[in-house]
Amino acid sequence: MATAPCSLPHRCLLLLHLAILAFLLAAAPAAEAWTGEIRGRVVCDVCADSAIGPEDHVLEGAEVAVLCITKSGEVINYQAFTNYKGVYSVAETMPESDRWDSCLARPISSFHQHCTRRGDAHSGVKFTYNKQSGSSHNVKTFLYKPANIPLYCS
Repeated sequence: MATAPCSLPHRCLLLLHLAILAFLLAAAPAAEAWTGEIRGRVVCDVCADSAIGPEDHVLEGAEVAVLCITKSGEVINYQAFTNYKGVYSVAETMPESDRWDSCLARPISSFHQHCTRRGDAHSGVKFTYNKQSGSSHNVKTFLYKPANIPLYCS
């Protein structure tokens, strides 16, 4: 019964190559991951008084656009819709070198049957994103108002 010559040295050489490859992969610098989140609310300002009160309610399904410029100069556009609590959120994980630098959030539309007019004179909110990874930036609440203000608001 003959055995293959140099079987053991080939195995040792293969193991040595695998060990070197594993070492090089472990020693290679990896880009640090960074995660950011932007969140806010959309509310129907029923009396159009620019103040959130007991008569007001959250808007589910309202559309919000968030535009961010990264530290590397890339422009990223996000689209979000509010949940049943009137909250929207955008989040992304990216290399630390490409993290968000500044952003603009603005309401796009409300699909509520009565509350469809934007209540804010300046509908967009610009801000610098200087949060640590894993932190969230809260945007001021966007308001919509009804076309016809109820009589009880007078």
